[in-house]
Amino acid sequence: METSNLLKEVVFLPMEAQKQVIDFITFLKTRYPTTQVVSKTKRVKLSDEPFVGMWRGRKDVQDSTAWVRSLRHREWEGNS
Repeated sequence: METSNLLKEVVFLPMEAQKQVIDFITFLKTRYPTTQVVSKTKRVKLSDEPFVGMWRGRKDVQDSTAWVRSLRHREWEGNS
């Protein structure tokens, strides 16, 4: 039975039966405790990320400020 169908079935039970379902679930949780595995993600140095240096060697962006100004001028002012 799918979870959504199970929930619908429980909702249509009388309130006393719903309380019994909740009690039974609580009992099962104590009888079969779950252990949560907490995995720690390994921290990667930013300088080791593959995107760092991807524009190295490009002649058109040697001066990033000038490149952005030029791009803005072409895109924003050139289309007026």
